[in-house]
Amino acid sequence: MDLPYPWHLYLMAITYVIAGVMHFVRPKMYMRILPGYLPGHKFLVSFSGFAEIVLGSALCFPETKDIAVFCIIVMLTFFLPVHFHMLFNERASMGLSKWVLIARIPLQFALMYWAYVYLPL
Repeated sequence: MDLPYPWHLYLMAITYVIAGVMHFVRPKMYMRILPGYLPGHKFLVSFSGFAEIVLGSALCFPETKDIAVFCIIVMLTFFLPVHFHMLFNERASMGLSKWVLIARIPLQFALMYWAYVYLPL
C-alpha cells in the first residue's frame, strides 16, 4: 500500500491526535499551565485538545493537509506564551527542571518548522 505522504507526516498526525486526546484525559494538568490572564481555562483546554485532534487527523488527507499544516503553525504560535508562563511560574512548571522548561521553547519552534516543511511552496 502506497501512502500519499512520507511516514514522518503521519508521525506528526499521530502526535497531534494523541496530544489532543490527552487534553481530555488529563484536563487539570493543562488548565494548570495556562496563564491566569487567559479566561475560560476549561474551555481553552477542551478547544485546543479538539483542535489538535482535528488538525492531526486532517494532515492525513490531501484535501485538508495544507490548511491543517498552516493551522498547526498558528496554533503552536498561540501556545508559545504557555511555555514562557511555565518557565516563570513555579506552580505551572509542574516540577520540571529549568533546563527542560527552557528547552521546550526552541522545541516549539522546531515543531513549527516540522509543520512548515509540508507547506506547498
